[in-house]
Formats: sequence, structure tokens, C-alpha cells
Amino acid sequence: MAKLVALRAFLDTYANEPWTPGGKVDCCLIIAEWAKWLGYPDAAADLRGAYTPGQGQVDILAANGGAVQLVERCALSIGARPVTEFRAGDFGVVGSATNVVRQFGVIHDGQGWLTRAPDGFRRMTARTLAAWRL
Repeated sequence: MAKLVALRAFLDTYANEPWTPGGKVDCCLIIAEWAKWLGYPDAAADLRGAYTPGQGQVDILAANGGAVQLVERCALSIGARPVTEFRAGDFGVVGSATNVVRQFGVIHDGQGWLTRAPDGFRRMTARTLAAWRL
């Protein structure tokens, strides 16, 4: 229950945070922000400032083998464990297994996956590629 309350506060706070790929808020960095909100270290510190919006995002994903590998590296660095059944607060990657520009970092709100888009959080119904829990 406490994690759900924390998640609601996080989603409310970050819904209007400016979209800053490579800085603080994009669909993958929002996962690191969620972990920080829960008191974990910044698992994406090395990515902040390392890429720019647009092609820079594509390049960083491609260089890391896609969003699954990128998020997994960050997740494991703070002790997250893989899960196959999802609950509020879990995070993961959904989308295409082969097309890095169709892979999205997501957070589960208890009803389904949410991704952070330029205009706020959006529900995603794409295939789950991988997920973790703190």
C-alpha cells in the first residue's frame, strides 16, 4: 500500500515535469527518477547529459542493445529483480523486440503500464519485453 501511495505522488509530481531527453525526463530516465523517489541511487547517472533529443536517443539505445538492455543494466545496478507478474511500482520495457525506436520504458500503476511522453504519462498496451521490481 505504501508503494502505491508513493507511486501516485510520483506520477502527480512528474506528470508535468518538462520533457528533457538525456537530462531528467524521458521514457527511460523516468524509471531512474522513480527509483530515486523510492530512495535508491541514480542508476542512470552515466546517461544524464550523454545524449540529446531525437537521433541522440536512438543512438544511445542502439549503442546499448536497445531499451531492455539499457534499463536492465540500470535496474540490476540498484538491486531490482526480474518479474513476470506485474504490480504497482514495477517497471519495465514494452514494445518491439527488434526495433529500438519502438521500445518504451514503463512503470506499472496497478492497472497497466504507463510511459512518460512529452505531454505527460500515457497508457501503453504493447507487449511486455522485460520487467523488474525493487
